[in-house]
Amino acid sequence: MLNFVYYPVSAILWFWHMVFGKLFGPTTGIAWALGVVFLVFTLRALLYKPFVGQVRSMKKMQEFAPEIKKLRDKYGNDKQKLAQEMQKLQAEHGVNPLGGCLPMLVQIPVFIGLFHVLKSFNRVETLHMTVEQNRNTANYVFSPAEVQSFLDSRLFGAPLSSFITETSKALEVFNPHVDRTSIIIVSIPLMIIASIATHFTARHSVQRQTAAAADNPQTAIMNKLTMYIFPLGVLVGGFFFPIAILIYWLSNNMWTLGQQYVVYHKIDAEEAEKKAVAVEARKTLAPKPGQKPTQSKGKRPAAGGTKSSNGQVDASVVEDGETPGLIEDNSAPGKRSKKRS
Repeated sequence: MLNFVYYPVSAILWFWHMVFGKLFGPTTGIAWALGVVFLVFTLRALLYKPFVGQVRSMKKMQEFAPEIKKLRDKYGNDKQKLAQEMQKLQAEHGVNPLGGCLPMLVQIPVFIGLFHVLKSFNRVETLHMTVEQNRNTANYVFSPAEVQSFLDSRLFGAPLSSFITETSKALEVFNPHVDRTSIIIVSIPLMIIASIATHFTARHSVQRQTAAAADNPQTAIMNKLTMYIFPLGVLVGGFFFPIAILIYWLSNNMWTLGQQYVVYHKIDAEEAEKKAVAVEARKTLAPKPGQKPTQSKGKRPAAGGTKSSNGQVDASVVEDGETPGLIEDNSAPGKRSKKRS
């Protein structure tokens, strides 16, 4: 059903395993572990631009959070009208709410795909195959020899395909000479580090929120979920996931934390530059100290003015640069008078 996800994920993992297999040996745990790590890096690099768009979109939404609050207060009882006004507000600010969810939504099928591919290396319990049949069965783009290579791989003595709560039967079938203690020794530190990385990733994101956005009840609840419940879920879920999945989880969170640091500083630098340009522009347009404001040449109101056709003085305008003064009135023949403008 999800072969369109399984095959690409399997192909990327195969490529990186082949690269590191040349360096460390195809059956070594380090080659498979690095293959998983660089699978994460490859996928996250492809999602870099959508992530930047997500950050910009979230920042814009935080900036007009007070306007959103006003809409909720005004149309709280009319959900349809509220949705329409929210869409209008988002369109005015150029914000696409789906754009902010894209990187997260894409990672979900990737995680499911990787979990399925790694789980498919072990088929005995699900398909009732013998160990020999399992080792001679291909797994998407992986050949039977590569399937055997994964099952034989060890990271500090623990198979990458194993997990803490794995049944004793499965452990005896696949890894009869492996002690569960070695699995615990490798898994627990990965679970703890991945959980801590998840917390700091969420914490770093929450610290970027404006006060108005953080005060929103829905945002406050989501912040608590991402900062505390999600890391706890990683810690608890680690008991049921293979070591290879824990490596994926840790790599993904470490990438996210580093990417947030880079992107946030980049956006901060852009905003600081824009503010500096705006301040410099205001300084350039502002008059220098002691300088009198200049007026553009043209007509201006004055106390005196030009004479109308009936001989009366029109005091509405005078030419710029002309000093109001005495204006001769020659309306009466042979008689000259002076009117002070």
